[in-house]
Amino acid sequence: MSEAKKTPFYEKHLVLQGKMVDYSGWQLPVQYSKGLVEEVHVTRKKAAIFDVSHMGEFSVEGKDTEAFLQKMVTNDISKAANGAVVYSLVCYPDGGVVDDILIYKVNSESFFLVVNAANTDKDFDWFKENLTGEVKLKNLSPDYAQVALQGPKSEAILQQLTSEFLSGMKYYHFTKDVAVAGVNCLVSRTGYTGEDGFEIFCLNDDALKLWDAVWDAGRKKDLHPAGLGARDVLRLEAAMPLYGHELSKKITPLNAGLERFVALEKTVPFNGQEALKQQKQNGLEHRLYGLEMIERGVPREGYPVQAGGREIGWISSGSYSPTLDKFIAMALLQPQAAGSVNEVAVLIRNRPYRAKFTKLPFYRREKL
Repeated sequence: MSEAKKTPFYEKHLVLQGKMVDYSGWQLPVQYSKGLVEEVHVTRKKAAIFDVSHMGEFSVEGKDTEAFLQKMVTNDISKAANGAVVYSLVCYPDGGVVDDILIYKVNSESFFLVVNAANTDKDFDWFKENLTGEVKLKNLSPDYAQVALQGPKSEAILQQLTSEFLSGMKYYHFTKDVAVAGVNCLVSRTGYTGEDGFEIFCLNDDALKLWDAVWDAGRKKDLHPAGLGARDVLRLEAAMPLYGHELSKKITPLNAGLERFVALEKTVPFNGQEALKQQKQNGLEHRLYGLEMIERGVPREGYPVQAGGREIGWISSGSYSPTLDKFIAMALLQPQAAGSVNEVAVLIRNRPYRAKFTKLPFYRREKL
């Protein structure tokens, strides 16, 4: 087995007493000394800094780039303005998911893609295999570091370091060539936590300078580091999908409740379009639901879910929610069976624990 890769911030994590784990071939902090629960609370109430340098980045450029991407992704990127970020799925011809990605539109001939760490090589091979027209595809992942600054105080922290007017940056938009503490960065406003926040991309050579500047600017505003554990709980509270849980080669975007990101009537045929149309017409075998535990128990991934003593699906993601002080889960269940009951049972170590349905997302931040 190859040695796990380290981000430019590895030594910073050790100094901050980060508990390091192997995640998708990277050494990353799962949590720091204050613990996961405190990291979730800090992100919701103040601000947290996350190392997400393990994520993959591609550039796609050339005269036929937009037409090529329209064929590759489920969403309709032709409607996106320059400077917009579009969430989309990349599908196989049978409707299964290669990955869910973020598409940064510089212009119709230049795009920047952010993909999941575990899928970076697979995604790049898939795009290369399907490459058509005058398009140049490049894997930038080895060159880039990424810091995510998340929480209600994020804008105030970052604004100290740049002359860019951050209040003018809309949600799911970005700006290139932003000077942050003298470092040339791409800055976006998306977030995987359900909070307001920014993603700051820079070259690896500038990464430590960027981290130190953000950390120093945030100290007076209660900035804390947060790890993989808090990130996973935060995204669950916000009901954001995770590849391998709510999406996979066998779990389609429609199963995951992501139909709004699938332009089934897009005039440019895309991979999986006909299969997804057929799936919608035939009806879904499983659909994503939100569950809240009535009886105290941790509903972990893969645990069976029953209704009337019969298995109707499984937990895709589950955890204790520090924000809500409840045990919550997303589950892929048979719609007909789930629609006929008010409660279900989650089998935890072969014992049924009662759970009730709840709307997704579990948590939604108050808009300013």
